[in-house]
Amino acid sequence: MALDPLHALQAANRAALPLASAAFGTLLVAGATGALGAELLRRLAGSHRHAHTRVLAREPIRDGVRGVEACLTPPRTSTPIGQWPLTSAHTAIIAFDPPRLYHDRERALWVPEPSDLPELARWLRACGVQTLAIVQPHDQGRLPEALKRGLASLDEQAVVAHGFERVILVRSARKPADAKLANPFERVAAWMLSIVRFMVPSSEQPVRASKVAELVDIALRIAPPGVHVAAPELVWQAAQGDMHAVARAWLQP
Repeated sequence: MALDPLHALQAANRAALPLASAAFGTLLVAGATGALGAELLRRLAGSHRHAHTRVLAREPIRDGVRGVEACLTPPRTSTPIGQWPLTSAHTAIIAFDPPRLYHDRERALWVPEPSDLPELARWLRACGVQTLAIVQPHDQGRLPEALKRGLASLDEQAVVAHGFERVILVRSARKPADAKLANPFERVAAWMLSIVRFMVPSSEQPVRASKVAELVDIALRIAPPGVHVAAPELVWQAAQGDMHAVARAWLQP
């Protein structure tokens, strides 16, 4: 039977394309809860850039996203994180958005606490994770108390010390502080103009979870080796305009 040259070229092109497992490996998500965690899972698992996506869960779940499976964790009270059975992953995301209790799926998921970070990072590194992204809630009002006090810098240093190839820290979005006006006439004018803030423009509204998830997605794709911290003002700025340009300026200056 004669071989169709077009079919041969198509087969050669398919063979030349890198497999998802070779390029991006397995993604492991700890804290796929809340609006932000759900958006991260939807965006990253739905992109099919990772061969597999696993979420840490306390109970078996059946997720609606194709290719997502549960990685069951032992009870928190009986087994420390450091003694969990190892799994395999190349990239991991730790999200601290609290679960929405009216979502049955989120009740079954494992939710990380800020105090878990050092031990969880150590376990993830033992699982083979090379890239770790730590994402705080997009809404500052949903920050756990430990994060409001500032996730202990020593904890973050301990995470970096585990030897990850890339560590990406994404803070909660916050609008840059207004410049202080020394001139009394400028202050009066600013006060008079503040009345228009009752009509809240889009640039004044809280950053949406989908925007933070998009920033994390871009960072995972273009960040070079090293530690990269997205300050609250940078996260807010990225959500207001050209996210790719802001991300490139942050990660590839």
